[in-house]
Amino acid sequence: MRSVLGFLAVLLALVSAGQALSCIQCVSPRNPSCDGLSVSCLLDNVCGASYTVTTSGFSVVTRNYMRGCVTKNQCNLQGSISVINVMNRFGVSCCNTDNCNPSLPTLPAVNTTFNELVCRTCISADSDWCYTKDTVHCTGDENMCLLQTTSITGAVSMNTALRGCATKSLCDLGQQTAENAGQKVDVRFICTSGTAGLYSGLTLSLVAILLTNII
Repeated sequence: MRSVLGFLAVLLALVSAGQALSCIQCVSPRNPSCDGLSVSCLLDNVCGASYTVTTSGFSVVTRNYMRGCVTKNQCNLQGSISVINVMNRFGVSCCNTDNCNPSLPTLPAVNTTFNELVCRTCISADSDWCYTKDTVHCTGDENMCLLQTTSITGAVSMNTALRGCATKSLCDLGQQTAENAGQKVDVRFICTSGTAGLYSGLTLSLVAILLTNII
């Protein structure tokens, strides 16, 4: 479950290429700070930091902090996703000078008030599809039901899927696929309001969490 949820928790695309900004690339599984090597980013990237806190009930399960190159449309992003009895809250912050240190990302406040939306919930660690009768009652700003599929190809190959509640900020990110060190990651979110049945597809490149949690 940790590796599957990790793909959603961190939205940094750590892709080294181009002649634009240089950014520090690092990962810390506990503390909200880290230091590492400087890498060259793509031309449309800035330096970013992502901070994710995973909770089950009122207990913190994991914390994850990352720095690296990030696309501009991810700056100031924050949101959450809930699957079964686990919630991931995440935030992204940015700065735009060489090897700058982004401020600590702001996480959305915890809101346990039910918003009347009920979504199917499941996790598959070996398939790009899951569907069960189990449901989760959505809370706060998690006003979208989602089916998320992840396809990883390269030296390590796998497919995963999950269903649950999510904030609309996830569904508004757009579409992106990333490759790094021979690995290709494609993540697709199929989002619906739960009543209107309007779906939108998007993919997120999450290479860094792949390299830390899968390889």
